[in-house]
Amino acid sequence: MELSPGKLWGLRRMADAQGRFKMTAVDQRPPIKNPIREARGTDAAPYEDVAAFKLMLVEELQGESSAMLLDPHFALPGGMTLLSPAKGLIVTLEDSIFQDTPGGRLSGEIDDWSVEKIKRCGGDAVKVLAWYRRDAAPDVCRAQEDFVARVGEACARYDIPFVFELLVYPLPGEANQTTQYVEMADKKAELVLDSVRRFAHPRYGVDLFKLESPVPARDCLAAASGGPSMQEHFNALGQAAGRPWVMLSAGAGMQEFKAILNCAYKAGASGYLAGRAIWAQPFRRFPEWDEIRAGLRLDSLSYMRELNAMTDAKAKPWFAHPLYGGTVRVANVDGSFRRDYQGFGP
Repeated sequence: MELSPGKLWGLRRMADAQGRFKMTAVDQRPPIKNPIREARGTDAAPYEDVAAFKLMLVEELQGESSAMLLDPHFALPGGMTLLSPAKGLIVTLEDSIFQDTPGGRLSGEIDDWSVEKIKRCGGDAVKVLAWYRRDAAPDVCRAQEDFVARVGEACARYDIPFVFELLVYPLPGEANQTTQYVEMADKKAELVLDSVRRFAHPRYGVDLFKLESPVPARDCLAAASGGPSMQEHFNALGQAAGRPWVMLSAGAGMQEFKAILNCAYKAGASGYLAGRAIWAQPFRRFPEWDEIRAGLRLDSLSYMRELNAMTDAKAKPWFAHPLYGGTVRVANVDGSFRRDYQGFGP
């Protein structure tokens, strides 16, 4: 299969030299801002505290990462001088503040931010999270689908990979309501699988899926031996994606996430894009900055090395996915390339 030059280069930049993704998320906003706000006893988390923690994550964790995911509010401005140019740069587009309606959740872009700006500032990929359930109100489903399609079209126009994250969530009136970016405690596998099948359609232009476990993380850990019924859900997830995919941690604990990855890699996943499973434990020591840094160096880096060893041994290189079959080509690899390559579209 052929890939456009920008998308091919971006995917290569995000992965290690063997084509496996070992990516660290530093773009979280409420999961970082809320604990800082509570610790400081202020109405809002001080910008300096949020930015300082994110930049510490960039400094300490990039060595074990193939790429890092930064947000344009706190991490990207300072991170541009800290992140090694040898590492891939993924940049967030979606606003962490979603709109709750009687029919479900609506997502949107960060104000004054765009795919074009991400491309212009040197991003290797655009990441978007969207909440989705097939049983949400029809107008909510259409709005979410149109939102994702717009992003996919812009990523094609600016020739940059589209990393798409999906999360199911409780509808109004259901249990376990939360505005946090956390796993739905009683989610059903079919809701997760159905959302992935929906957005695997070419209309949405997704290049890499960032997916949640199809079963609650606690259940995956309980079945760490990899029972047949548990693995079947992950196999179905890989089949539904239809393209390279990685796992997100969604606040899962360290051991839970390892169990999730074990099942995902058996199903053909190409790596991970995770945050809190890696750095949440040291973050609990806020505002003791020296203790946080020590915890990142001792606990988080050790954990990442475990994840990376598992990824090296079990994950499928992204270009070995059946969509590509081990061979990825750029169109017009001859004298016509400079003439036929369009670069940015209209």
